[in-house]
Amino acid sequence: MDTYELDEVDKGILYHLQQDARNSTSTEMAGELDIAASTVRNRLARMEDEGVIERYIPKLDYEKAGFQLRVLFTCTAPDEPENFGQDVLEQEGVIAVRELLAGTENLHVEAVGTDTDQLTEVADSLREMGLEIVRSDILKAQLHQPFNHFGVSAVTDDEGD
Repeated sequence: MDTYELDEVDKGILYHLQQDARNSTSTEMAGELDIAASTVRNRLARMEDEGVIERYIPKLDYEKAGFQLRVLFTCTAPDEPENFGQDVLEQEGVIAVRELLAGTENLHVEAVGTDTDQLTEVADSLREMGLEIVRSDILKAQLHQPFNHFGVSAVTDDEGD
């Protein structure tokens, strides 16, 4: 797996995208980073081509969208095939899959539903795929932030403003 060397400009762009990708224009980012808007657009294209930026997806409030229940299933996946995580992700109600490298509880599956019947259906489909559900927990909240305030030094001045 090849890695892409990020410089301070790239990190500053990623910082802005992680704050609010929808409302971060290349012109606004350029102004913050003291570079040309065309440079921002070129860097974005390059990071997309290199796979650093895979896609842009919204952060949803599932409860406000009518999916009051959000559950994290901790599972054991025996001898999973190569694309097993993707297959799990395609199950109705599943919104995230985390594959772990070590341990027997090697798969975390996050699912949403409007009621317990829907989540029971998700659990049944996971079991039909050969997963052993070790535990299921109702999620109260999930918080995110940019990695280590990615590129914050590129967008702040020396005086800390």
